[in-house]
Amino acid sequence: MELSARTQLILATTAGMFILTAWFIEKYSESPYYVLFYLLAFVIGGYAKAVEGIQESLKEKQLNVELLMMMAAIGSAAIGYWGEGAVLILIFAYSGALEMYTLQKSDREIKALVSLQPDEAWLISGDKEFRVNASSLEPGNLIKVKPGERIPADGIVIKGNSSINESALTGEPFTKEVKPTSEVLAGTLNQSGLLEISVTKHMRDSVFQRMIDLVNKAQSEAPPVQRKIEEFETKYVLFVLLAAALTVLVPGSTGLWSYSESLYRACVLLVVASPCALVASTMPALLASLSNAARHGILFKSGVFLEKLNMVNVIAFDKTGTLTEGCPTVQHVEYIHSSTSREDLVQIIHAIEKNSNHPLAKAILSAIQAVPKETAPEITVYEDIPGLGVRALVHGTVWKIGSRGWTGISEKQEHQLLSTIEGLEGDTGYTVVYVTADDELAAYYLLGDTVREETVEAIQALQEKQILTLMLTGDTKRGAESIGKLANIDEIGYSCMPEDKVKTVKRWKERQAVVAMIGDGVNDAPALAVADVGVAMGMGSDAAIETADVVLVKNDLSKLLYAIKLSERLSRIVKQNIVFSIGVILFLLFANYTQYLTLPFGIIGHEGSTILVILNGLRLLKG
Repeated sequence: MELSARTQLILATTAGMFILTAWFIEKYSESPYYVLFYLLAFVIGGYAKAVEGIQESLKEKQLNVELLMMMAAIGSAAIGYWGEGAVLILIFAYSGALEMYTLQKSDREIKALVSLQPDEAWLISGDKEFRVNASSLEPGNLIKVKPGERIPADGIVIKGNSSINESALTGEPFTKEVKPTSEVLAGTLNQSGLLEISVTKHMRDSVFQRMIDLVNKAQSEAPPVQRKIEEFETKYVLFVLLAAALTVLVPGSTGLWSYSESLYRACVLLVVASPCALVASTMPALLASLSNAARHGILFKSGVFLEKLNMVNVIAFDKTGTLTEGCPTVQHVEYIHSSTSREDLVQIIHAIEKNSNHPLAKAILSAIQAVPKETAPEITVYEDIPGLGVRALVHGTVWKIGSRGWTGISEKQEHQLLSTIEGLEGDTGYTVVYVTADDELAAYYLLGDTVREETVEAIQALQEKQILTLMLTGDTKRGAESIGKLANIDEIGYSCMPEDKVKTVKRWKERQAVVAMIGDGVNDAPALAVADVGVAMGMGSDAAIETADVVLVKNDLSKLLYAIKLSERLSRIVKQNIVFSIGVILFLLFANYTQYLTLPFGIIGHEGSTILVILNGLRLLKG
């Protein structure tokens, strides 16, 4: 059972008071009872670390640093250095409390997130409202959220206007105006208006709950550097014990030192050679970094990916919803099927596209008049092909809606169709969605998208870091090149199927590049899985979020740059800690064997270095 940082601090402080009392008795009286107070300091101050060390040794069947320090303290007392042994226990207890504070600081970040998710919600049923448990809400439920309340589940605003504070998810203090059709997320604060919201996800599937789950998972997994240190620790502890035994036997038996001096130097060795600072070099810094990232809306599924992110030198981006707003609008439409009336054609397209979650399908639906359900044509076969389009059988006719290649339209046909509306291209780029009936062109839509405000700055900042940027999109060459030019992307891949994106990522990895892939759609999931670091946009598809290693809660590429800088800081601080801790150990060992180091200064040097390493890691909580 682990004690809290507060409890460990109280025990350490109590031990310190007993040490001070023992010192006064020993110095100003001849009473032998000072030993009793030192013993109390040993027991009270060393309790937490002794229990931790024994439990860990029994569990892993290996010696560890905690037991090494206990042996050093007991050895000091055994040769009459009660005060030095007690001070060692005291400083070790304080450093343990500081480590526990780091862990609990990260836990508090999670508890703070959990506390922002409401336990109850107002469920609307007919003309009545009921107070229900938020975990019982199901997709399709209608709920009411009053001003000053937090939204209990992801959903779509049906009625009302308000300002929503999303700082719990993004770390930014800005508010977002919402109105009917706006998407809102669980855990965000409704600041002003009364809202009626249609629930779209169960609470356990919400972006907010995913955020909590991902941070919990990341904090429970040690990165490679920490695992290597832990593997080294076990062997190193045995080496130190062997070195301590030789320090007692060799100098004493050869007459180089007296046995008393040899035993003293062995006790100092146990203290100064203990790798406490080295062991604490990584995890406090990592936990601080993960907490920092979570506060800014960046979620890592493991500390491994936070550690790896600063090594990335090639980043591949999806286009729609990643580099662009992902909310394309229809700029031009033509209905040209000779054997189908415009009204019937609109009904068929509406019936097919309403089954798709693709942003282009949603844009087309918003551009055509909604068709009453009772007049909608019956679809007997429906197939959605990621990266290509949809195919449906309606009244015996095979309808296809999607890209030029998928629908069978030739480049020559496309050129002829678009030649009359070339002026619509402008600088925003466009995508053409074709509709065919039994391979005969029935209609086409010209859709435009806009580059996100932060995209250009983020791409420029990445290029300044010598990171190559790629764009991999299923869009046509014309639309891809237009967006790529605006975003200033280094290399552009267009008309990419999901397997094409995977091949591109693999090709760069074969060139020894460390590749990150950023996307938001189902068609991006395979490439996200193959990349060294997969990054999903938090408002993207479930498949992308589940596959990715990192999630940007809001679709904000500036957060990617923040994550890379945080990873770079983590790498620097971990390296500083490792070099510093090893340097201190070597210096103290040299001073011990040249007989310049006394046990009290050995304790101060060893434990002081541990505390400095932890404090250095805690700097990552800020900035």
